[in-house]
Amino acid sequence: MAEIAESPSTTEHPLGTVGASRSKASSSALRESDVDPKTMRTTTPGLKRLFLTFSVLLSFLLGFPFLWKTVEIYRSPLPFGDMDALSKQIESSPLQFPCHFQSVFMTKLTSQTLERQCGSCGENFTLSVVVDSDGNGLTPNCSYKCGALGALNLGDGEAVDEALRSALDESCSDYGGKLYTVVVVNGDGAGEGPKALVGKHRHGWISGRELDAEAMIGRMAEMFVKIFMNGGREDGAIHGEFMPVGADGRVVLSFSLLNANPDDWFYDWDFQKLDDTLLNPVIEALKPIANISVESQVLYHTPKSSFSYWDESLGSYIFSTKDLPFFVNSNEWHLDTSVAAGGRTKILQFVVYVPSANECPLSLQLPSGEISKTNGFISPMWGGVMVWNPQSCIKYSGSGPPARLLMHPDDLHRIFEVLMGQLRQLFGLKSDSIYVGAAGAYKLLPSEKGFTEWELDVLSRQHTCFNLHSSGTTLGSLSRLVQSLPRMIIKDEIGKQVKFSLEAAQLAQTNASVGLYEASAASSRQARSLAEDAFFHPSIMSVSYFSFEHCFAVYSPFFLPVSLHVLLAALREWRRYKQEKAKYVRWKVKQVKAA
Repeated sequence: MAEIAESPSTTEHPLGTVGASRSKASSSALRESDVDPKTMRTTTPGLKRLFLTFSVLLSFLLGFPFLWKTVEIYRSPLPFGDMDALSKQIESSPLQFPCHFQSVFMTKLTSQTLERQCGSCGENFTLSVVVDSDGNGLTPNCSYKCGALGALNLGDGEAVDEALRSALDESCSDYGGKLYTVVVVNGDGAGEGPKALVGKHRHGWISGRELDAEAMIGRMAEMFVKIFMNGGREDGAIHGEFMPVGADGRVVLSFSLLNANPDDWFYDWDFQKLDDTLLNPVIEALKPIANISVESQVLYHTPKSSFSYWDESLGSYIFSTKDLPFFVNSNEWHLDTSVAAGGRTKILQFVVYVPSANECPLSLQLPSGEISKTNGFISPMWGGVMVWNPQSCIKYSGSGPPARLLMHPDDLHRIFEVLMGQLRQLFGLKSDSIYVGAAGAYKLLPSEKGFTEWELDVLSRQHTCFNLHSSGTTLGSLSRLVQSLPRMIIKDEIGKQVKFSLEAAQLAQTNASVGLYEASAASSRQARSLAEDAFFHPSIMSVSYFSFEHCFAVYSPFFLPVSLHVLLAALREWRRYKQEKAKYVRWKVKQVKAA
């Protein structure tokens, strides 16, 4: 009924219906014409382009950690704080050793005084002494049994030294034998001046008649400080350029017998016997200070580089001290043949030069004009040379085939004494048996080991200080070097070497504080060796290290151009999306207002 009612109306007024439709179309066209494509849009912006662009950027960002991992440098953690602390501690507070001194004043007792009379003490009494224990004021119960030297001849230094050792070391065992004693005996000698001797253990004695107390105190102080403490040196220290031990704590003693012209004669020696009987005690005595090995060789056709001249008054060919720099012929003397020595092992050369018949006998003339008694010289850090003139050169006829001769054991023993004196000089000790100080002269008794006990104490203290200073300096340099190069490879082996070096240095300081000289020297030698091994490790020395800026400059040509384009594309696409989103939002706002 309704549709039939609306139909005539529509048919009846056709013009009115057509006019309404035209009015709606016109309104819609006006709204679309109001939309500016530059500022508005009627549809939401798509995310496809934005998603693709950021997917590429994200792949680059995720790949960067993998790239960084491939160029990562492994660095074992090092105790930089402990390394720097050790270096600063050694520089600021030098190592101090406890040293214990003892003085015994005696009066030469006559036989009448020592008679066993009723009511007398005889030899059954003791004398208490005071020991200065490194400033702590300790006075342990250390007594010397008086009368022990009364029956001895003070002129026999060996007997007195052994008697002092048995009388003092046994009664004063609190220091493990590291007790330095000076005995002053008043009343010995007939009108002679005071005599001062230093034994091969840790004892010295001064004897004479009517000794002045002040002068004796001065001589005792000089014996304690200059001899027992400094070993006869003025400063009592070792300088790096005169260190006879290698950085790895090893020393190779290379003995060479050089025959200048084997057409005249050529000598050989029984070095094995020399090594077994004379060298082994020396090596054993120096064991806490250095790991010593020995080798020997005999060379031929080894002329010297310098010239000599004949001196009729001396009856010998002469070369002076000015010729010493040119004596060693490095072109003909092939001495460096050791295969046991590493790159940081010290090799000390000891050369016995046998001159040819054309310049035999050959003697060294000192600047004073006298002929050298040893006929040899040393070169610091290199070794020593001795010229040995065989007896056959005096009666050489100049004809006949060359003779192959073996050195006599007596000649070999005299040669060893000279070479041992040169070895002592290389270690900073005196080669003769006399020390002249400000208070007077002192006679030094030699030891069959080549080094006395108090000399070994001096060497142990000096080498401990040098080794600790060297290890501290090396570890400090390694710490600064590693921290300055972030891309330096540090393997676990280097970390272990640094750790063990610090432990050995700490142990050396502990042993030194309680007076264990040999143990502190051995520990300090190990600390220095490990520190040097860590600093000169092949993994460090064989690779060039660059800064981060250098690595960036190397890798940037490969990745920076593409990465920059991807980043700029992502930024551009993000900015475009924000602009299109803003257009759509602006259209929506205007549409809401129009409604």
